Amino acid sequence: MYVLGISLVLGLFAALLFVNFYFRWKVIRVYHYLTRHQIEFKAEHIFNRKKLREEIIPRYPDSEKEILTFVNYIHFSVKMASALLFLVTVLGLLLMRYR
Repeated sequence: MYVLGISLVLGLFAALLFVNFYFRWKVIRVYHYLTRHQIEFKAEHIFNRKKLREEIIPRYPDSEKEILTFVNYIHFSVKMASALLFLVTVLGLLLMRYR
């Protein structure tokens, strides 16, 4: 049981690293497009879609797809990283408790 728990923690940690690098690569590609076209917005726009649609999208209507793709990638990577980090922490605590 202990070996299975260690394997799960290591597997989830590897998944966390893979998700991190994969989405970092995807986010950086879209980010380069946004910086090349001088599209700027703040973190509050990333986490508030209503504000993003009201303030940023009308300023850059030609780049709406890339802006929304960037925001969606950020949201998804934060959710996945949070979920995997939670699972790794819970399994680590269980392994420490039932050593």
